[in-house]
Amino acid sequence: MMGLLDTLSEDERARIRNAELPDWTTPMLATLTHDPFSHPDWIYERKLDGVRLLVFRRGGKVRLMTRNRKERSSTWPDVVRVLESRDGPDLLADGEMVAFERGVTSFSRLQERMQIRDEDEAREKAKEVRAYLYLFDLLHLDDHDLTALPLRARKGLLRKALAWRDPVRYTPHRNETGVAFLREACDKGWEGLIAKRAAGGYVHGRSRSWLKFKCVNRQEFVVGGWTDPQGERIGLGALLVGYHEDDELRYAGKVGTGYDDETLKRLSARLEGLERRTSPFVEGEELSREGIHWVRPELVCEVGFTEWTQDDKLRHPRYLGLRDDKEPAEVVRERARARPEGAR
Repeated sequence: MMGLLDTLSEDERARIRNAELPDWTTPMLATLTHDPFSHPDWIYERKLDGVRLLVFRRGGKVRLMTRNRKERSSTWPDVVRVLESRDGPDLLADGEMVAFERGVTSFSRLQERMQIRDEDEAREKAKEVRAYLYLFDLLHLDDHDLTALPLRARKGLLRKALAWRDPVRYTPHRNETGVAFLREACDKGWEGLIAKRAAGGYVHGRSRSWLKFKCVNRQEFVVGGWTDPQGERIGLGALLVGYHEDDELRYAGKVGTGYDDETLKRLSARLEGLERRTSPFVEGEELSREGIHWVRPELVCEVGFTEWTQDDKLRHPRYLGLRDDKEPAEVVRERARARPEGAR
């Protein structure tokens, strides 16, 4: 792959480190901000509503790994087949698996495939629910660590390193015009944008060199219990959810919408196997009342909502699906940060 690396400047080549392809690396994570900006030193990508995956390709064989180090190659055999179908370099790439509903990425639609572990079943489901892997960064190429390269250089190498064919896609970006692009994204019903410092390296963990501009509020929460269903509702009435703060699980509210009957059946079956006698929330005594069931805080769900109330509860929350790519202990309340100095 020296031919690709020869396209870099002398300064860029000096930043490359010789290193074997690792078995694992911690992905870079974006920081939320409510203060969008435009800046010539930043690029802007569509924020995709899916599941983060790292692609490890070594000797023509591919592993797909979630951000919490779970292999999910058997869940996405159609994607693995394409990544393995043509000769190419060993590499480590970063991306997002998505499914579409009426032209917009839909986490709920992706749920229909996310929970499948049997490869044959996954192949059949792929005929019904098409999923696409959007790659947006390249961390390693053959025996070369690229993480110290500027983002623009890494994306340029990524675009040349693969023969792009569905369901594997390159993630395009726009330069400078972050505020205008965000307005366009929100008008189209997208989740938002990711702003990335164009000259920044790839760091392992959360960074302010990647920022989230959101059109709607949503994040992960830990499930701590459920309420009994009322009327003709089956399974459960609402999930009781929370987040970690100061090593305690804090209650964020009840999530009572966003379910169909099949989801209610699946959820209630899983929750019954996790039931416990006491509340996992620090506010347990305040919440205790008839009709509530507590569970071990082992499940993580995605929730959309309009805003946080003054007493730190979710307003108009809506269930979007379970996640298995994030550990419950990692779930904290997302708090927005100010724009970087010098951005406008």
